[in-house]
Amino acid sequence: MSAQPQVKCVVWDLDNTLWEGTLLEGDDVKLRPGVLDVVEELDARGVLQAVASRNDHEHAWAKLVELDVARYFVEAEIGWGPKSGAVRRIADRLRFDVATLAFVDDRPTERAEVAHHLPSVRCYTDEDVATLLDLPEFTPAVVTADARSRRLMYLANSERTAAKEEFTGSDDDFLRTLDLVLRIDHAREEDLARVEELTLRTSQMNATGVHYSDATLRGMLADPGHAVLVVAMEDRFGSHGAVGIVLLERRPGRWRIKLLATSCRVVAFGAGAVLLNWLVDQAARAGVGLEADFRATDRNRMMEIAYRFAGFTDAAEATEEGVQRLAVTPERRPAPTAITLSAPEL
Repeated sequence: MSAQPQVKCVVWDLDNTLWEGTLLEGDDVKLRPGVLDVVEELDARGVLQAVASRNDHEHAWAKLVELDVARYFVEAEIGWGPKSGAVRRIADRLRFDVATLAFVDDRPTERAEVAHHLPSVRCYTDEDVATLLDLPEFTPAVVTADARSRRLMYLANSERTAAKEEFTGSDDDFLRTLDLVLRIDHAREEDLARVEELTLRTSQMNATGVHYSDATLRGMLADPGHAVLVVAMEDRFGSHGAVGIVLLERRPGRWRIKLLATSCRVVAFGAGAVLLNWLVDQAARAGVGLEADFRATDRNRMMEIAYRFAGFTDAAEATEEGVQRLAVTPERRPAPTAITLSAPEL
């Protein structure tokens, strides 16, 4: 049986879970003892947090602000519908697989309802809160700089989303207003923790789903036959952090993309397409052929579409492990118009 993924987001109930008492019954609610320590430490570890509560939204959010904890929650579903629906909407807006969410609620009926409709969501009681930080699913092996800033990056993304909703022009025109910069660099040793984290956390835009350990990545870094590339993005709202990785095998006359992965946060900006077009252009400049490994999953259809639009076609039958070899005829390709690309020559 495969190990469960790390928890990416904890969804909190409010009444008698995050705080003591029931808000609508007029109780003078206060944070439960120890809860603030848990919330702050989860945030420091890069675990996002959200709220799903049966309450009046305006009243409950005002109380979270008063208690000085509203800033820790990147999403809030406060209303009267089923909790499973709230959790699903939070996952969809964050672009997370529901299997990476945890749900904390004091009421057995609420936990049972979520578990019935979303069986891959891990559910915890109010009494479990005291030990959450000791559990492996909430304890990443390494906490990267990007992880410590993850909440701020997601909140900045909410600002981008709001700006896009107010924008009346085309998607391309909106992208041009963002002053997007995509930076591709050769990874350094201090980047490897984030590179490894991306191989673990990214599923929608991950070409193979293969996890590369720190030791394996260090070996590639020292091997002139490989290039380990890390991709970062920034715009007028701030940094997106490290949003992609490329593991490229370079042999005489032929290059092979062993792994291409980009964060789901930058799907709308076409980062995967920009990377693939840049790699095709670099292969053409180097006068080499270009192949890529791809393994289809129930989550990475968007990555396959990106490969196909970039001109990659099937080059060999899939192996028993489901890995398909794709290939493209290298050609010079123009730089993107809506994104400033900063990249080395390979």
